[in-house]
Amino acid sequence: MAGHVSAPATERVLCALTDIPDGQSKGFPAAPGAFIGLFAIRRGDRVWVYVNSCPHIGVPLDPVPDRFLDRKGEHVICSTHGARFRVEDGFCTTGPCQGDSLEAVPHRIDDQGRVLVAQDAGL
Repeated sequence: MAGHVSAPATERVLCALTDIPDGQSKGFPAAPGAFIGLFAIRRGDRVWVYVNSCPHIGVPLDPVPDRFLDRKGEHVICSTHGARFRVEDGFCTTGPCQGDSLEAVPHRIDDQGRVLVAQDAGL
């Protein structure tokens, strides 16, 4: 592919920003050697990436693939017990893990519009 640039060896490409519909979320399987998958939420040109694990009991948050948000798209919801988390910082506002937070994953969007995370994200 002309103009394609590989990610640095310390990072992996999660997806293109455009692969996440604006105002929605997308899940990603665990990387080779990793234990837990990730998910990302997009609002315009902003993206938040978290480990797909509830801080209460460690279960994946999504009931079906790519469904991490409530119906209004305002909060991340745990499908197991309905805990609600703020998109902007992963802080749990209601539910059995109230006061805990999702594990945020450092990421960046490169000049090609790709969302990149550390190679070891999800370990």
